Amino acid sequence: MTDQTPATRTEGDEAQVSTGTSSSSADVPDAVIPELVIISGMSGAGRSTAAKCLEDLGWFVVDNLPPALIPTMVELGARSQGNVARIAVVVDVRGRRFFDNLRESLAELKAKHVTRRIVFLESSEEALVRRFESVRRPHPLQGDGRIVDGIAAERDLLRELRGDADLVIDTSSLNVHELRAKMDARFAGEEEPELRATVMSFGFKYGLPVDADLVVDMRFLPNPHWVPELRPFTGLNEEVSNYVFGQPGAKEFLDRYTELLQLVTAGYRREGKRYVTIAVGCTGGKHRSVATSEKLAARLASAGMETVVVHRDLGRE
Repeated sequence: MTDQTPATRTEGDEAQVSTGTSSSSADVPDAVIPELVIISGMSGAGRSTAAKCLEDLGWFVVDNLPPALIPTMVELGARSQGNVARIAVVVDVRGRRFFDNLRESLAELKAKHVTRRIVFLESSEEALVRRFESVRRPHPLQGDGRIVDGIAAERDLLRELRGDADLVIDTSSLNVHELRAKMDARFAGEEEPELRATVMSFGFKYGLPVDADLVVDMRFLPNPHWVPELRPFTGLNEEVSNYVFGQPGAKEFLDRYTELLQLVTAGYRREGKRYVTIAVGCTGGKHRSVATSEKLAARLASAGMETVVVHRDLGRE
């Protein structure tokens, strides 16, 4: 995922907010513009969970607000004398007749120097179909067609917005707790400038994680799958981990990649990036990638970086 996070506004930044009336600017000459997060993405991908997480972190959350009203919501927050400093708005296809107004609203927010970020929740077609079938609800855009027809229509409708997103989270293999951990890592305690990392193991045969910033390929090491006594176990098992890091080049790779990450993460901090996903892959996401993810996450944590470990494909084999 390409990082597009705009420069963050410091707490002391202030600006005039015009509400369209002459008396308004006189009443609020030094209104502080709230920080804004727009949550969008595929239906069934976890927008409600992401919004609830921000609400728990103290954000003022508005669900399904027509895009044309977003600037008005920001103006109301600016007149709250600091009581509403952070606003999160959920925008989705339930308000599809208003959706065309989103581009115009974003341009208006930019003109008013509003610090805004877009969080886009993505998921695979298979995962979305499974979720809709489990709750026995139709997709909001499927009409008289199938669920997959609604998903395709929604994906096409949101394509441009996804391209503008500052943070894309693929929830295909995430449970509610893992999604909350990702949101917490991105938004909790943002007054601290430290970088937060998610180290995610995955299997190449199941596809690359779409939200990965960096990808590591561990398939240069022998596969424990072909060792009969190790095959039933995973990279979380000590015997498997010892086998993986007993191979020529394994420890050297971990040492040098950790050093490389120190250079990269220092640059991320200078550029204002707060969140990074490091994807570590092997063939099936069961042995080498899992063992390496655990070791790498421990290295990052010992260096003082807040780190979350996710094993995306563990249990699929």
